[in-house]
Amino acid sequence: MRHAGGALIEAPRADDDAVLRVHGADYVNRVREGTLSDAEQRRIGFRWSPAMAERTRRVSGATMAALASAIEGCGVGVSLAGGTHHAFADHGAGFCVFNDSVIAARHVQALGLARRILVVDLDVHHGNGTAALCQDDASIYTFSMHGARNYPAVKPRGDLDVELADGTTDAEYLELLERNLAYAQARARPDAVIYLAGADPYAGDRLGFLTLSKAGLRQRDQMVFEHCRRYSMPVAVTMAGGYAENVDDIVDIHLATIRCAAELANTAGWYPPVKPPRVFACSSILE
Repeated sequence: MRHAGGALIEAPRADDDAVLRVHGADYVNRVREGTLSDAEQRRIGFRWSPAMAERTRRVSGATMAALASAIEGCGVGVSLAGGTHHAFADHGAGFCVFNDSVIAARHVQALGLARRILVVDLDVHHGNGTAALCQDDASIYTFSMHGARNYPAVKPRGDLDVELADGTTDAEYLELLERNLAYAQARARPDAVIYLAGADPYAGDRLGFLTLSKAGLRQRDQMVFEHCRRYSMPVAVTMAGGYAENVDDIVDIHLATIRCAAELANTAGWYPPVKPPRVFACSSILE
């Protein structure tokens, strides 16, 4: 099946080996068996069900596959989910059960496909779970640009955290992103990138508090992909959050990100692509 300039593929399922590189066995077992406490389920934000547990595995599997396929020859891989950056080693939070970015990074490291990974987290919320998981892991560099007064209240230190004031505009945002991408690149020296392309910095987002336009968000995407092109780095893209009143706005923003990724994959000479870009879905979109 073809879509958005590449192949649309059902997401694989992350196995225990992959998940246990990041999360504790007791927590993984509680998610599998449906024995999460009421308090744990409230912290995550939705109730446990067999479908929830299965989708959680597929979300991580999609990001694993997107990153591996990007490194192995596509240059770009896309997950139509992912960005579950509020999940910690022993608990979930903020609609996140397992941390797909860290699972994917450690997956490609275990396969010997990459040594150093740069996580570029441009969801409007701080990636607290990712930061906590990687604080003692020099091989995964975490760069987050997020609302200063937004969720979560407690923000563990990441490698590079850029806090944004309420009402931050396109121009302010893009200037900060350009400067800090260059800094993160120099510090991380990555072999590959995981890009969380949140739709929630949008001005119409109910939970974002920033004022980026759709055009500004597309410029954001172009800046990240141009950065990857400049350094010939394979990149996996995840959609992360989006909470606009009009759902069509979220779709527009995410679709623009995928189109921008496809444009990068079609740029001659940036990376030696041997396959079309792959888009991994973990829902009924394939049925």
